[in-house]
Amino acid sequence: MRRPENAARLFDSAKEKPVRRKPGGAEPDQPARARAERLPESDAAAQARASRDPVQIGSVISEKGRRIERPRRERPEVPEGAELVREVNNRFIFRTNNTYFIERPREERLIIDAREVYYEELPRSRQREVVVRPDGTRIVTIRNRWGDVVRRVKILPDDREIVLVYVEDDYYDEVLEWRDPGLDLPPLDLDIPVRDYILDAEWVEDPEDYYTFLDQPPVEQVERTYSLDEVRRSARIRDKVRRIDLDIINFEFGSAQIPESEIGKLEGVAGAMQRLLKENPGETFLIEGHTDAVGAEVANLALSDQRAEAVATALTNVFDIPPENMETQGYGEQYLKVETQEPERENRRVAIRRITPLVAPVASSE
Repeated sequence: MRRPENAARLFDSAKEKPVRRKPGGAEPDQPARARAERLPESDAAAQARASRDPVQIGSVISEKGRRIERPRRERPEVPEGAELVREVNNRFIFRTNNTYFIERPREERLIIDAREVYYEELPRSRQREVVVRPDGTRIVTIRNRWGDVVRRVKILPDDREIVLVYVEDDYYDEVLEWRDPGLDLPPLDLDIPVRDYILDAEWVEDPEDYYTFLDQPPVEQVERTYSLDEVRRSARIRDKVRRIDLDIINFEFGSAQIPESEIGKLEGVAGAMQRLLKENPGETFLIEGHTDAVGAEVANLALSDQRAEAVATALTNVFDIPPENMETQGYGEQYLKVETQEPERENRRVAIRRITPLVAPVASSE
């Protein structure tokens, strides 16, 4: 893979603005830089430190709930340290730690063509959403008081449960603010070739390369399983897994619509995702949207989120990738691939990461 002379730093976490200190607060301790270590040989090896004791995952529907009306689309509460800035096209933009972050109703893709959708209130201010598909398959999602996804399970018609997301309750019950779990980790500094960490779709000649790349384990140990929202918000946690840059998809300027002529370019990566899902129906993929630095930061954030959503929708509608196996997030101009404030095609991209080993215990898929 060729990198331009003004290529940005390799890891997204190295591109972020410094965390803003609270008034009168002390400078946070900075963990020592991580030493390069042998890459994990499998997802299980990457989770080895976090899974010394077998994870006992109970049924996601065993806990009794109280049926409620569909929750309002706004967040029920805004944690300390976050400020609601604006609403754009049914998306809510927050500011926290010197950066903007975008949120939206995340069940929209899941409930399309559903036979039934219902919601239940659980203890500790949690909510359970159950989407029933025409064939009887149920997608069950549990959100905490902030709306963060902490459990997601696919229940097949034969009642077999496939875990998509699982994070221990202990990490959320006492949390009163949004906090990047990556702040507890040293900077990632692994000595691997760029081509082994980032796959540019533009240079892919054999579709098999997509599968081989996505099937690779994380590039470092995974301390614990994280919620979908922790992964979406933390560049340092996302940096643990490799990414595919879909720079072959060309959006029109200012548009989130994928031209019909571009849809076929997703066939290679869609085939790889289908193959991985056949081997493990519990796989989860993150679809990221990015823009160049031209235009307003908030507008770019909304545009990138819409583009990520457009790619996920196309993968479902055209290639039958289940929507519950994909999470989307727009990052606007925060993580430029090429360091420039000028128009740059390589910065207007969508990326895909396989985040399964970050959000679910490996044992749950075996």
